[in-house]
Amino acid sequence: MTAYWIGEHVIASPAKFDEYLRQVVPMIERHGGRYLTRAGSHEVLEGNWRPNRVAVIEFPDMAALKTFYRSAEYQPLIALRQSAATDVLIAVEGK
Repeated sequence: MTAYWIGEHVIASPAKFDEYLRQVVPMIERHGGRYLTRAGSHEVLEGNWRPNRVAVIEFPDMAALKTFYRSAEYQPLIALRQSAATDVLIAVEGK
């Protein structure tokens, strides 16, 4: 069953966040993930949520998503991402 990583990022350091993206995109792809959205492509239709940047990444299943997130190669990038932005990340199973 497909799984989705949904992330909201409020970026404080664009240069650091760009470095994070440069390194993380190939890792995501190696774990079967692919970006479904692009930066700045969101629009709030209702409510008070005002995200700065939203990313939706599709993985083959929840196991692949969690394997990526918990992988030894990704752990240093969590610190890089957190030094560059304030984030909210959720994992959601698809149908």
